[in-house]
Amino acid sequence: MPVTVNIHEAKTHFSRLIERAEHGETLIIARAGKPVARIVPLEKPVVDTSRRIGFMEGEFKVPEDFDTMMQDEIEEMFYGKK
Repeated sequence: MPVTVNIHEAKTHFSRLIERAEHGETLIIARAGKPVARIVPLEKPVVDTSRRIGFMEGEFKVPEDFDTMMQDEIEEMFYGKK
């Protein structure tokens, strides 16, 4: 059976309630004793696999002059011709 928590207590102890949900517990948030919301654990953790560090390792080489590439052209765009 879910535990019922009033709104004031939920605001005061929000991080603790989230921890309880992480451990599989369902909690009901009530206003004036009437249930208004439910905190439930996610079925599967949300994991962003779209950005994996190092997945392109060895696929290309960063040029030695990477930080100064096209420096003259960029300076010209900002300051005009020398």
